[in-house]
Amino acid sequence: MRNLICFCIAMMFLSVTVSAAESLKRRASWEATFEPIQADKPGRTIKTLEPGSPLYKQGFRTGDHIIQINNEVMVSNAAWTDFSDDLTEKRDYDILARRGQNLLRESVRFKGVSREQHAGIKTIYTSIVNDYGIRQRLIITHPQNAEGRLPGIIVLQGLSCSTVELLPNDTANYKKVFKALITQTDMAVLRIEKPGLGDSEGHCSQTDFRTELNGYQRAIEYFLEQPYVNKAQVIVYGNSMGSALAPYMANTYGLAGIISDGTFYRSWFEHMLEIERRIRRIQGDDEATISQKINQAYIPMYYEMLVRKKSYDDIVTDNPLLAEFNYHAPEHMYGRPMAYYHQLQDFDFAAAWSNVKVPVRIRWGRLDWIMSESDNDMIIETLKRAGHQDHVLYKYPQLDHWHTLHESEENSFFGRPGQWDKRIAEQVVEWAKELVTKAGQN
Repeated sequence: MRNLICFCIAMMFLSVTVSAAESLKRRASWEATFEPIQADKPGRTIKTLEPGSPLYKQGFRTGDHIIQINNEVMVSNAAWTDFSDDLTEKRDYDILARRGQNLLRESVRFKGVSREQHAGIKTIYTSIVNDYGIRQRLIITHPQNAEGRLPGIIVLQGLSCSTVELLPNDTANYKKVFKALITQTDMAVLRIEKPGLGDSEGHCSQTDFRTELNGYQRAIEYFLEQPYVNKAQVIVYGNSMGSALAPYMANTYGLAGIISDGTFYRSWFEHMLEIERRIRRIQGDDEATISQKINQAYIPMYYEMLVRKKSYDDIVTDNPLLAEFNYHAPEHMYGRPMAYYHQLQDFDFAAAWSNVKVPVRIRWGRLDWIMSESDNDMIIETLKRAGHQDHVLYKYPQLDHWHTLHESEENSFFGRPGQWDKRIAEQVVEWAKELVTKAGQN
């Protein structure tokens, strides 16, 4: 009886709401990890498997090599990622695997992932339909017992195909920043799942820039109309790619402030040339070799891709000598399709920053080898030239692009363990509170 009473009391402080009109299916999990797909061997080998998981119960074991799912052969890591993102509960999957010389075929039904819960926080799962007909998951949180209209934060995530939902096994440090905004600001917080991620329809690896941008716009419009949101005190927090879109969203929707975390300023063509130069330096090339590679390989390759709108496959077909310099997939870069970057190249980030009128807080990590210090300095110069008065650029010591502290760029680049410091999240929380307070005083 005592345990039951404790459970009931705990539930008073946890709330998850799903929209009555909701039709999205709940995402599921493999409860397993897999080896990457090899070019000469389709399918993936089970690397680790949770005891008691649906795969385990149906007789699958580590070392089994999955060949087909619902009669579809997994021939690329992008195809596997799309399938994994589309894995949903209450659906049967026909799985064919090889174990040595034997075949194993079983029907598996996976369990839905538990929805977020935070003490004292109401978590709302709802959705919008973007103008391309794709239904996208929105996750909105706010204090459980809040009264009246609340200040709001719109969270715009980075480039990668990664869910914004906080899952039980999350270890990513940027998710810790999300959690701090949810639990430490006393504000309504909007997160938007890209197509194909979380419970959203579609496939992230096939979603272009315009479609993604449109989904953000429809979601923001929905959020601003909610009865618990004070439209005059809504700010935007952008991480990585989201940080570059933050000024555009602030200008478009009259938001009250911008927090831009790990951003860039120039065109994607210029950005990629700079990042290649930094990568070559970290990998040990001397300056003469770097300049030679930039001039003879990377300028031609990225010009063909971003200015002339070709895929890597087309570029390498036309100029086979560039093949050794391309480490991306034939039709994708960082998991996103070529169309995404073709459209991104034409987006004017500089113009958006030039038109910003609201307070701006920018953070750049001194060990961020993805984004350049000069781009962040250029944003401040742009704001000053436009007569902007309230802006801060903080260059965070030892911080890399993934909100992790390292001893060197090399440690971050090569994926060596770094450190988390709660101050990384606390700074964003403090900025958010500062900006909404300023908005409330106007």
